[in-house]
Amino acid sequence: MTFLPLERLLHLVKSSPEYLTYFVLGVTGTFALLCLLFYYNRMYVKLVAKSLLRNKLRTVLSCLAVVVLVFVMTMLTSMLLFIEVVMTEKTKDLKAIVTERYQIPSQMPFAYAATLEEGAVRPGNPDDIRPADSMTWQFFGGTMDPDKRTRENLVFFFAMDPRRVRSMMDDLDSLDQGMIDKMIQNKRGVLMGKDRMATINKRVGDRFVLTGLNYKDIDLEFEIVGRLPEGRYDQNAIMNRDYLNDALDQYERQHNGTKHQMANKTLNLVWLRVPDSESFKKVADQVMTSSLYTAPFVKCETASSGIASFLDAYRDIFTVMKLLIMPAMLIIMALVVALTISISVRERRTEMAVLKVLGFSPRRILALVLGEALLVGAGSGLLSAAATFSFINLYLGGIKFPIAFFNAFFVFADAFWWGVVFGGVTALVGSFIPAWSARSIRVSEVFAKVG
Repeated sequence: MTFLPLERLLHLVKSSPEYLTYFVLGVTGTFALLCLLFYYNRMYVKLVAKSLLRNKLRTVLSCLAVVVLVFVMTMLTSMLLFIEVVMTEKTKDLKAIVTERYQIPSQMPFAYAATLEEGAVRPGNPDDIRPADSMTWQFFGGTMDPDKRTRENLVFFFAMDPRRVRSMMDDLDSLDQGMIDKMIQNKRGVLMGKDRMATINKRVGDRFVLTGLNYKDIDLEFEIVGRLPEGRYDQNAIMNRDYLNDALDQYERQHNGTKHQMANKTLNLVWLRVPDSESFKKVADQVMTSSLYTAPFVKCETASSGIASFLDAYRDIFTVMKLLIMPAMLIIMALVVALTISISVRERRTEMAVLKVLGFSPRRILALVLGEALLVGAGSGLLSAAATFSFINLYLGGIKFPIAFFNAFFVFADAFWWGVVFGGVTALVGSFIPAWSARSIRVSEVFAKVG
């Protein structure tokens, strides 16, 4: 059986080759740099190593401090960059989101779906633009035990057209077509993430009945026909929209023509795929000005704008991270290195004086002390980044991040050079004053005190 972290590594490499690229470049580059430094400056490398090994406990504690601080910086940077990426507008292959204009959550009549999927094109108007693809979203949540609504009994479904799942859902373009066919042939068939199946103690092939929570008196029986790919959809589940809509129609027939209270509020949002920003503006104008959508009115925005609006509640938190927490971490890291190097320099004043007597110039003394700090900072930073990347991405399979349509976030492959930069630069900045102090040591004063 393949070891799970290895499976995740192979999946990351297959889906994002830059992971392997950064790893190989980082390892080979670091090794090559160390070889060059040792070959051309053997004496300095040996002196730096001996200085660090002189007090092993202090060096280890300094390295651990840098490791912890770089870990925090890597996590914060990955999270903020992740948010920026999903909020950044694309210029090609855009996704537009159509929702109710004046209400959250959005609840539109399903009658809107047919024309919205066509981009609200007007008959006989050749200038109107149709979307390249589209998908409707409806949400159905229920419990397997109405008398005991615990987390282990709850399931929340995205009700969609199965034929559009591969083309419209992110990271599902390689989903097994056989599972899609099963959902089409069997309207009760559903796809579910591994964590959600584990929570409700079900597996592929099992059947269960849900009592509707947001659709009162709508009880549906499901059969799990496939598992969603591991990653962002671990907690999600997808059902056939026709099954939900048929159940609402059946409710009306069973209640002498009385419609379900949610009958005209089932469509939550519509995704439209357009080739570029100009097409988006045209389609958005068609939707927003159409007389078909007045009860309720709708709005059309890009996916990134919609996510940005959703994340407005978190904006202050992100600002504090950027302007306060991250600078504070860098300052603390610099102070830790500065304190360590300062203590080391004070203990070795006589050694520095002897080196000057032996012919070491002040510039070389400065480089020697800075080299010690750089080795501690950059080396610990690289170690911390590699450990963070491996633990979060390979062992945990990402940090659970249930915001917007995202279930988890991963540490970026850039963390390999972030760690070196965070650790190395702050070490150089923090050690500059102690190194300048060592450079400025006067031999006569040192030996006068010794005498």
